Amino acid sequence: MPGVALLVFREVLEAALIVTVVAAATRGVGRRGTFIGGGIALGVIGAIVVAIFAGAIEEAVGGAGQELFNASVLLAAVVMIGWHVTWMSSHGKKMVRHMQQVTNSVKAGSSSVAMLLAVVALAVLREGSEVVLFLYGMAAGGAGRVDLLAGVPLGLAGGVAVGFALYFGLLRIPIRYFFTATNWMLVLLAAGLSSTAAGFLIQANWLPAWGNQLWNTTWLLSNGSVIGQTLHVLVGYEARPAGMQLVFWLVTALVLFTGMRWMAARMVSASARSKSRQATASVRTRAVDTT
Repeated sequence: MPGVALLVFREVLEAALIVTVVAAATRGVGRRGTFIGGGIALGVIGAIVVAIFAGAIEEAVGGAGQELFNASVLLAAVVMIGWHVTWMSSHGKKMVRHMQQVTNSVKAGSSSVAMLLAVVALAVLREGSEVVLFLYGMAAGGAGRVDLLAGVPLGLAGGVAVGFALYFGLLRIPIRYFFTATNWMLVLLAAGLSSTAAGFLIQANWLPAWGNQLWNTTWLLSNGSVIGQTLHVLVGYEARPAGMQLVFWLVTALVLFTGMRWMAARMVSASARSKSRQATASVRTRAVDTT
């Protein structure tokens, strides 16, 4: 039972942390629960479908199908997170003002929230399919029904509990800093997912490693520990990263940071032009009134 519970806990933890950051990042957005719940449901359905066709996926592309599938899911999530953070960098301040004026009345762009629904679905899809496959393998290897029935809910509860703890911790951030903080968390999350995708592509021999082990911090914090696993999901921590993984991490973070700054500057410029036009119109109106 402990082995089953630990396996389920680690996989659920990865999905739960991503869902947590997405849920926090969409705080105050109308129909947020519907979007996130829909993403989880789609992910579970997709995980079942993937598990059913796991053999065909594994044998595809010269036996590298599973690695390429995982990399594709992760990179798709990176693109969607990137779209959201650049959108939020230009609309976040406006949303804060609305949230301070009328609680729970904020309406974000539906396309942006839909992107994060897809991120939730992809996270649950990847981790859920791995849980199903691992449990199938354990059952085939002799794990008893009692072990599975007791270990699965225990691991599931543990992973969800850690996700809730992080979520309520994020809600304690003052609202004026909230969207900035969650945007940066999403940037780090996207960079970490990109780095993990690079790892899968290296395993599939689709990318060079550029150094199989730049450093080794396993003695300090191993990937298998709960803290190491948590940091792996949230910021892309690797105890023994390959050079290509570091490149993917840095490029993703730099692209998203540049996109956020560009969108924010564009929003400020547009706001200044709008205020200038309003001031000019006001002056003209007063001039007409005095004549």
